[in-house]
Amino acid sequence: MRFHGAVGYADADVETAPGVWEPNMVEKIYTGDVIRSARRLESTTVLNDSVTVENSFSIVADAFAVENFDKMRYVSWNGRNWTITNVEVQRPRLILTVGDLWNGRTAN
Repeated sequence: MRFHGAVGYADADVETAPGVWEPNMVEKIYTGDVIRSARRLESTTVLNDSVTVENSFSIVADAFAVENFDKMRYVSWNGRNWTITNVEVQRPRLILTVGDLWNGRTAN
């Protein structure tokens, strides 16, 4: 399965309110493959169970991605943003593994 979507990077922190600093998010568009597509349902003590995906994406990395892979935070896929839990460098590709839904800031 092919992948074409945004990857969110946490850039330098910006002051959003007096004394409140949050990362400025930047998105870059990448193309690649979905190399693993799986989901896990976790029973919790709250009302609804938690769905976690365990998908992996192989993207063709540009120079920016290789130099900033430590700043990657989320992948946009199937209309939602998913938290990047692991990045593996396999030049010229990066393997991104995602888990829970991303609930942080996104690029404007």
